[in-house]
Amino acid sequence: MPDKGLWAIRLLVAGTRTTAELAAIETALEAFAVAQSRFEAEGGKAWQWEALCERRPDRRAVQAALAGVGAPPASFDYVAARDWVAESQRRQPPIRAGRFFVHGSHHKDRPPRGSMALLIDAGVAFGTGRHETTRGCLLVLDGLARAGRKVGRPLDLGCGSGILALAMAKLWPVPVLAADNDPQAVAVARENAVVNGVDGLVRAVRSHGFAATALKRAAPFDLIVANILARPLCRLAPGFARHLAPGGLAVLSGLLVEQEDMVIAAQARQGLRLRRRQRDGDWSVLVFAQPMNRKLRLPSGNRRT
Repeated sequence: MPDKGLWAIRLLVAGTRTTAELAAIETALEAFAVAQSRFEAEGGKAWQWEALCERRPDRRAVQAALAGVGAPPASFDYVAARDWVAESQRRQPPIRAGRFFVHGSHHKDRPPRGSMALLIDAGVAFGTGRHETTRGCLLVLDGLARAGRKVGRPLDLGCGSGILALAMAKLWPVPVLAADNDPQAVAVARENAVVNGVDGLVRAVRSHGFAATALKRAAPFDLIVANILARPLCRLAPGFARHLAPGGLAVLSGLLVEQEDMVIAAQARQGLRLRRRQRDGDWSVLVFAQPMNRKLRLPSGNRRT
């Protein structure tokens, strides 16, 4: 049987690099690699970067591509065939975000006492809790629950893996609606709801923004979480305003700190008020409130009285 090992391009990148510089390195390696990953090294002062290639890479071409984006030289190693899924899982230890303990199915130990376990395996849908925006949303949600916030009608818009919908179902045992425009993400969110024992509370549907009938019928929401991207958050600002109940909150993320002003301005034009901002490195979570005295106009298709 032929050896199906891979070639690894490895380099150590300074932790002071900006998000744009890191993106440029990733783009430079895309022409050679089938997968890339990076992990904190030297106590958080650097990134250990690894790009995996199916064939022996052209060393001169790789070094030239890296030099073109100001990256340090790389080393090249052959990696023998192994169980890549198990290897990937070993590199993804559980994480804590407030009371949440997010882990994969490979983790067999008991969750810490007092924590809320979320079993999320890495897959085709975004949302394992490792990205700063997901972790930030989990922290905000946990903070709201700790502060005594009552939630009865929550929505996870752009749910991906469904991790934030699952978190809301754990914090407030009420029906949670999750929506995504990707049918694969909807299927993954449904499966994760079953695995985490909240399939009786979490309902995942396909929707482009707020277009689905299920969302129109369920509105108004007293809590909407949307961890997507800055420009879609701006485009959806009228939808947040229309679908939030008076006094309701919108937790918006997926944006860089430098994009805060554009997202805040878009929501302000719809009458939503910034209540809080939380930053983690280059990433931001913004919390907006619908004024209590705002007259609510239910979206067309809402049949509740």
